[in-house]
Amino acid sequence: MRQTRRFATHIQNLSHYKQRNQIEHAEHAKALIDISGATFYRHHPSTTSPTSSNNPALFPGLNFHLPSFTRPSQHWAILSPSAGVRTTFLQILRAQHICIPPTARTYPYLSTQEIAGKDARLRNPSRAIQYVGFDAERGGLGGSSMRGAYLSARYEARKEETDFSLLEYLKGNTELNPDEASRNLIDEDLLARVLLDLKLQELQNMPASHLSNGQTRRAKIAKILMTKPELLLLDGPFMGLDPSTRKLLSSLLKQLSDSCAPRIIFSLRPQDTIPDWVTHLIYITEDFKVFTQGLKSNVLAQLDSRHDMLPQASIATASAESSGSQALAGASDDSEAKPLVEMQGVKVIYGQRCVLGDWQQSIEGKQQTGLLWTVRQGQRWGIFGANGSGKTTLLSLITSDHPQTYSAPIRLFQRPRLSTAGNPGISIFDIQSRIGHASPEVHTFFPRSLPVRRALESAWADAPLSKPTKLDDQGQRKIDACLRWFQSELKHQAVLLDFSHQTNASSSPQDLQKVYDKTIEDSGSLHWATQTKFGELSFSAQRVILFLRSIIRNPDIVILDEAFSGMDDWAKQKCNLFLSHGENRFLQEPRGETVEPQSLPSLQSQLGLVHFHGLHTNQALLVVSHLKEEVPDCVRQWITLPEPGTTAPRTGRLQGPLNKQQGAWNEIWDTDL
Repeated sequence: MRQTRRFATHIQNLSHYKQRNQIEHAEHAKALIDISGATFYRHHPSTTSPTSSNNPALFPGLNFHLPSFTRPSQHWAILSPSAGVRTTFLQILRAQHICIPPTARTYPYLSTQEIAGKDARLRNPSRAIQYVGFDAERGGLGGSSMRGAYLSARYEARKEETDFSLLEYLKGNTELNPDEASRNLIDEDLLARVLLDLKLQELQNMPASHLSNGQTRRAKIAKILMTKPELLLLDGPFMGLDPSTRKLLSSLLKQLSDSCAPRIIFSLRPQDTIPDWVTHLIYITEDFKVFTQGLKSNVLAQLDSRHDMLPQASIATASAESSGSQALAGASDDSEAKPLVEMQGVKVIYGQRCVLGDWQQSIEGKQQTGLLWTVRQGQRWGIFGANGSGKTTLLSLITSDHPQTYSAPIRLFQRPRLSTAGNPGISIFDIQSRIGHASPEVHTFFPRSLPVRRALESAWADAPLSKPTKLDDQGQRKIDACLRWFQSELKHQAVLLDFSHQTNASSSPQDLQKVYDKTIEDSGSLHWATQTKFGELSFSAQRVILFLRSIIRNPDIVILDEAFSGMDDWAKQKCNLFLSHGENRFLQEPRGETVEPQSLPSLQSQLGLVHFHGLHTNQALLVVSHLKEEVPDCVRQWITLPEPGTTAPRTGRLQGPLNKQQGAWNEIWDTDL
């Protein structure tokens, strides 16, 4: 009898176990995200004007299915030439924007008992699906408060009460009076695992504001992982990272995605290297339409057959060499040209830690300590190096944002920073009036409330919010020219202007003037630039404005620190050409059988109406980038900074545009990329 009861109990347990397995299998079969035939809008479509240009349909008829569990796992990446399109698609996955019909977007797996057993709050898609962006609009670690109240704060050695450590940031203790109750909610085991998985253990006590770009990426991901999301959406995680840091971050993301802790979807540009472990792709065009999606091999095969979908080769190259561009003509290594920056053994040290210049350089057979480097008029420098090698620190010494500029052996514009007997120093206002600067840091601190036109006018002011007292009529004409030239990149639903002119012997000046006048008439008033605020522009458009602001006044030194990072592909190509040629040449979109954009003489150049000519021969250009596609074609000299405590920096010259020379790119990084 007793054996019979045991047997019955065993059968009952097997039945329960089988039933539980069936339930788990059924729940695992449910999709995490299921979008079927949905169309999305930023605002609810009006019944009277459903296709309003101010509220266009996003991804009409979208179908997208993300399973909760698969074997093998699915690893998705979103490809699009437009940063705004990539971001919008990720927002839609997180239940943002209006879905028509409302039932076309569902999250079946979040309604299962398995999720309820983990954390009932994960039933809400905005809780279960977390988004992390890596641009200036979304800040560093919690915005500018973690970077300091002003641009130079991150370089100061003194530790303030608000200089929170990485560990405090991960625990949420970033207030002067943190909530004691919240401290008790920290999962210490999870925190230790996150620090280990993302290789942050040795950095946990470092001030968050001192983290490099790559370290900041890992810290932001770690912060989100502390919320235990089911899905992590990463918007441009590899943007602005050097090759070795990209490889490290990619391996860490694969490790997380393989274990579904959490699942990961991230966005890429078409020219970005797609990690080997990605299994599925979705390609979205600039007009918010899905071109194709599915297995990576199938999607890439379709893209290979459509050359217009792939990133175009550099277009400024041939035209620059053939037209005698001022930018390239001035790029010769003329040792007789006036020096603009002279570094005579520079070292930057925080306590016991040297972040720049911890090496010896051989100059004319003599070993000298620190960085010895000279920038002359007409030179076009590319500054390279791993994240944390000191590139931004180097530039901050030139712009005088770094406090150690005053004590370092540096001469700017042939004058010392501080006055000495018979040798007057140079003021911060004089320095910054002679330098144009665009960078992620400038973007972070730039006031969002400024109108677009006022943002460009600030190039003539001592500070963005100061009155541009040095702005004259010629400067106003330059601003008008830039706003019209880039109107389609800056203004939503703008008319696409074409200032190109195919050389035709039969075209008289009167004919050209009529075409030009008609184009200006089609462009409409520039009143939009005084009504639209900088913060209302797309991220790509904001980057374009900051790029124009850095060059529009033709300063002695132009600094482009990751200035093209985050721009849409077409905007980036236009800016590249504009830097070298100004209004002299216009970038025409592919037409007919032509699959590549064409650089053509502009109407302005034919009529003598050019207000901005590009870089002059007496200007110097300093560029920082981790992608050769974002290095302007006019760059001819390069310097690669080593990681602290290793070797001396390496320098070299380019025989042509870097975008065309994979061998030179490998030499710069001293590895095969």
